[in-house]
Amino acid sequence: MQYQQTLDLWLARAGEDPDLTAELETVKTDTDAVTDRFYRDLEFGTGGLRGVIGAGTNRMNIYTIRRATQGLADYINAEGLPKKVAIGHDSRIKGELFSREAARVLAANGITAYLYPRLEPTPALSWAVRYLGCGAGICVTASHNPAKYNGYKVYGADGCQITLEAAAKVLAAIGQHDYFDSPKLVDYDEAVAAGTIQAIPDRCLSDFVDAVLALRPGNDVSKLKLVYTPLNGSGLEPVRMLLDRMGVTQVTVVPEQEKPDGNFPTCPYPNPEIREAMETGLRLCDAVHPDLMIGTDPDCDRMGAAVPDGQGGYRLITGNEMGVLLFDYICRTRLANGTMPKDPVAVTTIVSTDMATPIAKKYGVELRRTLTGFKFIGEQIGRLEAEGHVERYIFGFEESYGYLSGGHVRDKDAVNAVMLACEAAAWYAAQGMSLLDAVNALYKEFGFYRNALKSYTFEGESGMHTMQGIMAKLRAEVPFVIAGYGVDKVVDYQNDDTGLPKADVLEYRLENGAKLMVRPSGTEPKIKVYLSAVADSEAAADAINEQMGSTADGWMQA
Repeated sequence: MQYQQTLDLWLARAGEDPDLTAELETVKTDTDAVTDRFYRDLEFGTGGLRGVIGAGTNRMNIYTIRRATQGLADYINAEGLPKKVAIGHDSRIKGELFSREAARVLAANGITAYLYPRLEPTPALSWAVRYLGCGAGICVTASHNPAKYNGYKVYGADGCQITLEAAAKVLAAIGQHDYFDSPKLVDYDEAVAAGTIQAIPDRCLSDFVDAVLALRPGNDVSKLKLVYTPLNGSGLEPVRMLLDRMGVTQVTVVPEQEKPDGNFPTCPYPNPEIREAMETGLRLCDAVHPDLMIGTDPDCDRMGAAVPDGQGGYRLITGNEMGVLLFDYICRTRLANGTMPKDPVAVTTIVSTDMATPIAKKYGVELRRTLTGFKFIGEQIGRLEAEGHVERYIFGFEESYGYLSGGHVRDKDAVNAVMLACEAAAWYAAQGMSLLDAVNALYKEFGFYRNALKSYTFEGESGMHTMQGIMAKLRAEVPFVIAGYGVDKVVDYQNDDTGLPKADVLEYRLENGAKLMVRPSGTEPKIKVYLSAVADSEAAADAINEQMGSTADGWMQA
């Protein structure tokens, strides 16, 4: 068997976590299972690690965590960064264990580790990095992935996920280490006693929530009736703290999803983008009849919402719809309040809705587009701050339910998004409108921009090669017609000069104003296809997206 020697090494050395050796004993005669665990090192991408929890080099476990942290420690020491690192985790399985193991490695390398004493959101970790003056940050989370995943996000001293350049340096440092002997370790309790591992004070989280509240337009929300679900994740404490300080008193938390649980028993795929995750809360809405239902993902950086549909039910608001809704709301209220800065800037991504463009034009806002990933939006905030004009940044969003209206953190922030959604719902209610009415008004004003996402999963080593083959074929065989419409322009973000960092993304713009984009996911074994169409009705735009989706289905059979 190709990986027998590596398997034997792990069976002999991975005994600190008995779950790992038990797993290897179970699969050691299954060639495919062993291959999947050892055919590669778990990839350290621009956001860090993410993978299935388990035994092997291609899994999330204490040994992959230690090795990655040793590389990070080498990078911090070599670059002369502050020898402090903030660490947080959400409700994921082994999240607390992985956080403690990272802290042990950092302390052994002369770097003080500051840990949140309980699970807290990703944006609270981004906040803590700057709040505590750290050289880096680590958040142990797999965001919205299924329960079998965990991850390890790395943040720079600016509170933003590390840059491409920094990620390359950390990856090079990681490559100098093995899994068992190279990483330095100290005893956890001894490090706590010595002060090289410390708890992040509660004041840090409280000040984070205050920083969010400082961004309020200030509309009265006391009459708002809300259903909220943290999807068994980390959002409950900061979101309840926020709502209490805002004066939202009519809050019903979905009981089945209130307490942290990394198994996510009611929604195996805890992603507020999909109806399945929100279904339990939607059933509760039928009994409670709120003005707004909100769900945050396990690490509370994404927010989903549902609003009354006017027919006795509730309709989910898409990520693009919420993005343009909040963008428009922020612009109109800041202009009305006299708080719109000079030369305002908004930021979104290349795969997010084109409707942001006419909205920005209406309000005189400069709209910047970045690659997919909120880290690139965070970088734009950092550039404005370096120029001495961070106040110019007013809003950023991505279609995958990420929103941010201030520079207090450098990542998407669902606590901030909850505040904005509540404010917008209350403001529109005062105008006699629901948030759905507001979305429909935007469609009528700017055109029916409709978006859809298709994901194609390719598991294991063979799946990785299949994805590479599909992207290579698309580059070699450029289509002239898609879904019956001529292709006006093709942009290859990997090979063309776009003014953005190189990325494995293909964009097709059609003669009817529609857009199709193909991008392999950076965190899951998937190719994602983003569909966008504009027409004179929702039905017409949706039909164009469906036609383009059928074309994409054919491409993925290659």
